Amino acid sequence: MARIIVFGGHGKIALKAEALLAQRGDSVTAAIRNADHAVDVSAAGGNPLIADLEHLTVDELAALIAGHDAVVWSAGAGGGNPARTRAVDHDAAVATMDAAAKAGVRRYVMVSYFGASVNHGVAPDNSFFAYAEAKAAADEHLRASDLDWTILGPSTLTDDDPSGQIDTTAETSGKVSRGNVAQVIAAVLADDTTIGRTIRFNDGSTPIPEALAAR
Repeated sequence: MARIIVFGGHGKIALKAEALLAQRGDSVTAAIRNADHAVDVSAAGGNPLIADLEHLTVDELAALIAGHDAVVWSAGAGGGNPARTRAVDHDAAVATMDAAAKAGVRRYVMVSYFGASVNHGVAPDNSFFAYAEAKAAADEHLRASDLDWTILGPSTLTDDDPSGQIDTTAETSGKVSRGNVAQVIAAVLADDTTIGRTIRFNDGSTPIPEALAAR
């Protein structure tokens, strides 16, 4: 049984991942900002933890992370306000990475997006620019860390039924169901060969374990 803490624990992907992890016997702490969301987390099989990521120090985050075996970052500001996007998608994300290192919890899975890159190509006047900048910088911080990291780059998200099959070879973003992303999260946490890898993927025709095994 692994002990996993999920930041952004009430997100659509996170709730699906929590259910999968709980079903296989893992213990899942779901960090959420809104106490009203605790009932949904509990229904999914997670253990709700009220934590406002924007206002916790690295030491405070380290205290929350301590005792777990892995961290999953699936939080996000949801766009809109560039300052809050930076505060959550970069600053808080980086703080949890530093906190994981401080707590001695080396395994860290980042849910990013397919096109995340320092060379993302998004124009500064585009409303998506702040998010692209924040995610690129956060991903780079994780790559430069000593953590056992995996960065996931799902393409455009859908609410289609999960197929359990993906494509990790595509060079352009397509679409992927949130259920498949949740399955990928669960799969990489159980597969140490994914450590140190950035895995971009669409829905596809290859079973997830097989797709992850391919380099």
